[in-house]
Amino acid sequence: MSTRPADPADPASARGGDSGGPAARAADPASQGHVEVKAEGEVAVLTLRRERKRNALSTHLEAELLAALGSKLVRASRAVVLTGGESVFSAGADVTELRGMTPEAIAEYYRGTGAVYEAVAGLPQPTVAAITGYCLGGGLELALAADLRVADPAAVFGFPEVGLGILPSSGGVARLVRALGPARTRDLVLRGRRFTPEQAERWGLVTELAEPGQHLPRALAIARELAAAPPLAVALTKQVIDAAAESSHRTALLLEQLAYAALNRTQP
Repeated sequence: MSTRPADPADPASARGGDSGGPAARAADPASQGHVEVKAEGEVAVLTLRRERKRNALSTHLEAELLAALGSKLVRASRAVVLTGGESVFSAGADVTELRGMTPEAIAEYYRGTGAVYEAVAGLPQPTVAAITGYCLGGGLELALAADLRVADPAAVFGFPEVGLGILPSSGGVARLVRALGPARTRDLVLRGRRFTPEQAERWGLVTELAEPGQHLPRALAIARELAAAPPLAVALTKQVIDAAAESSHRTALLLEQLAYAALNRTQP
């Protein structure tokens, strides 16, 4: 059974920062973690494995996740589950890596491993995030990039970036505004307020609140349900939903009709 985690000891770890610094990271490559990829039938399960750092999203771990998304196993799957394991999803981005970067280096980062969040959002397969423990900062941005989210009662959500002198910059603000509106986004992001899985479910950010310890089994069950649907219909519907969120009613309606016309000539 999962339990709600204690507060991190310092601001850097609250964001997911690796307090060991660059020298410590270079001396211990294993601390950068990896992404475990396995098949559960037609569902690909991607697990962040950097437990000692609460699955902090270093550029190495982001690169591992990008590689996993492009793997043969994921490409052959009909649905994808993202998880951090049994105790934590991700406490956030490893900001210690980015602090000393120039604006040019930051721009290059977003074109490189920092593109992983949009890569998740752009997958043609349906994606489900299975969340427990900390889901903060970059971890929450990763979860929001998924189509659906299943949360354990022990999950803790929040965007602490403003308190560290930065802001969510990998789709967090953009997706939160679309999901919750500007007023609640200001409250959560400017104040760095943490919120519970019960609140997240009430607001529509969490699709399902699982029983304790059942976030991954429930996410897998939902993924299997989605995997049974015709993949082209799923992929086109995902694209239409994304485009409709940014379009006028007339444009969204046209996109629906064009997609329907295309799918009507295909076999389920």
